[in-house]
Amino acid sequence: MMGMESMGPRLGLLAPEMVLFAGAVLVSVIGLSRSAGMRRSVPLWCIVALVAAAFVSVETWTQERASAAQLLFPSMGSFVKPMLALVGVLLVLPGIGAIDRGVEGAIASGRQAFDALRVMRGEHYAFALFSIAGAMLLCGASDLIWLFLALELVSLPTYIMVALGRGSRKAQEAAVKYFFLGALSTALFLYGFALIYGSTGTLQIAGIRDAFAAQAAGPGIDMTGLAGLCLAILGLCFKITAVPMHFYAPDVYEGAAVHVSAFLAFVPKVAGFVALAVLLGTAGWTGHALIAADGVRVAYTGLPEPVAAVLWMSAVLTMTLGNVGALMQRSIKRTLAYSSVSHSGYMMIGLIVGAPAGINALFFYLLCYGIMTTASFAALAALERSGEEVDSFDDIAGLRVRHPAVAWMLAISAVSLVGIPPMVGFFGKLALFMAAFESGQVALVAIAVVNSAVSAWYYLRLAIVPLVAPPSARSATVVSAPSRWPAICAVVCGVGSVIVPLAASRLLQASERASEGYGAGSAVAGDESGPKGSGGLYTSRLTRP
Repeated sequence: MMGMESMGPRLGLLAPEMVLFAGAVLVSVIGLSRSAGMRRSVPLWCIVALVAAAFVSVETWTQERASAAQLLFPSMGSFVKPMLALVGVLLVLPGIGAIDRGVEGAIASGRQAFDALRVMRGEHYAFALFSIAGAMLLCGASDLIWLFLALELVSLPTYIMVALGRGSRKAQEAAVKYFFLGALSTALFLYGFALIYGSTGTLQIAGIRDAFAAQAAGPGIDMTGLAGLCLAILGLCFKITAVPMHFYAPDVYEGAAVHVSAFLAFVPKVAGFVALAVLLGTAGWTGHALIAADGVRVAYTGLPEPVAAVLWMSAVLTMTLGNVGALMQRSIKRTLAYSSVSHSGYMMIGLIVGAPAGINALFFYLLCYGIMTTASFAALAALERSGEEVDSFDDIAGLRVRHPAVAWMLAISAVSLVGIPPMVGFFGKLALFMAAFESGQVALVAIAVVNSAVSAWYYLRLAIVPLVAPPSARSATVVSAPSRWPAICAVVCGVGSVIVPLAASRLLQASERASEGYGAGSAVAGDESGPKGSGGLYTSRLTRP
């Protein structure tokens, strides 16, 4: 268990999570108020909590305090926590006016008396804040128990959000599928954690890293440790919708309410990649040294070959199957679900490259992806047909005629997801692919570029149909959603996809803090020798200190 000496610094780092916890309690209570005005203020208080958490994270997270807390990535929270909070603000907007819409209308008309059991707005936003808080907690994980509990705090609220976000049997079916497959993934990575503990004899992240380094200095990491790492990776693939744990995404995204699908596309994905970065950081990557018992200094780099092979195959299959699956879809939400799968494949390249360049590019890409995908889902949330969500390409045909702003935002988000300059998606992919190319992963970059070209077919369809295609009989009956906030969110994210690239260099510099000080708190930090970007774990340049 973690030492008492690290509790003081750690409590200071948890200030943003405390703010979100207080916000969750507040909105859950306000959501039960008999006053309709108080209930309508729930999203506002949720946004206030998220903005406050972003501010507090900037003020309280310092590398010195994180290093004193013995974190493997002492600077990760300085970028990831504000990103989660600020994108979380955008994710709140599409749901405004959609949750409890039928119940609130019946109460307002007098057809139904207020019943605290029937209103769910407070619970929905409370669960959203809990899930974001769980993702933030991962940045401060120093042991496997903390890592496991934080991952569950991310996941458990989302199961309920899927079931409650849309009053239909399809949503309930999606929630059941999501829950049971999530339980399977939890069993996988928890068993992996147990094997890692069996191999290293410790639950501490820094201790696991030192134990793996000591094993690497000899015959190499033992099979128990390698099996544990591989099982943990497979289990966490569920969180990031990566092969082989990706197959739930289309059904869940389609069954969930569109604003919940937007949340699932970002928050669990960030949490999964943070957890993977922490786990993989214990097993290798560049520029770390071990002082052996006989005084020999051993520099090593990269990842164990079985782990690198699992990541490599998963990345290739994820981006390929995601794009191929999206090509065959007629549902927009299922198309965006497969789009989420393919983007996870691109992001896994950052894990293969490793710290610092790959991890920095990964988190910058996550920020870009959050803006792009939220724009797409918000544009869909801004429309409805016969009181139901818009989910067919026929529904958005010729959308420019009656809803030009939403049509343009949908097109901009699709073009940005392809990675066409000067959109934000281009700069995200450029940073990621350049990091991989410079590390020698040329074949992986080539596969990713080909997949990006394939994705242009369905993304450009999503852009062209609303702007160029003639209106259809179905699209003629599409109207704006009662709330304007989803459209406002779509405009903000769409414009952001165009404007954010102007600050791309500053955001890249900010993302570079994600891996700053990596490994500084362990016994294996400090040497920059050894080749960069290797896919295998090995020893090199044995020298006397």
